[in-house]
Amino acid sequence: MKTYSQKASEIKREWWVIDASSLPLGKLAVVIADKLMGKSKVTYTPHIDNGDYVVVTNAKNLVVTGEKMIQKKYYRHSGYPGGIKELKLEEVIEKDPSRAIREAVKGMLPKNKLMADRMKRLRVFESNEHDHEAQTPKAILKEIK
Repeated sequence: MKTYSQKASEIKREWWVIDASSLPLGKLAVVIADKLMGKSKVTYTPHIDNGDYVVVTNAKNLVVTGEKMIQKKYYRHSGYPGGIKELKLEEVIEKDPSRAIREAVKGMLPKNKLMADRMKRLRVFESNEHDHEAQTPKAILKEIK
């Protein structure tokens, strides 16, 4: 028996849509990362980027458990001494709700050359409206449950 290895010419990408208010942030990120990597496909090959497009709606209504809205912090550094900046999750959601989802998904993806292309296929929208109706995305939650 031979091991199957997918070729770049055989990749077929699908579009998926998921509501951010349906799952907590961590579980949402796991589902999204799985679709972006293509691990749910039978033809999964680790060194080929055969993942799908994912559209996330309702990022403004993000669900977290416990005290994460107040306790979870996001850091960035300017590179200068004393240049560290810190934001709480509630401030991040107020300022840019897509950042919280993007950072969570980025943390779930493998740190390699394919990560940037996978992140480009993630589309996050604040409300229930999105620009990708023409691609007829399928709902992810129907598949999870």
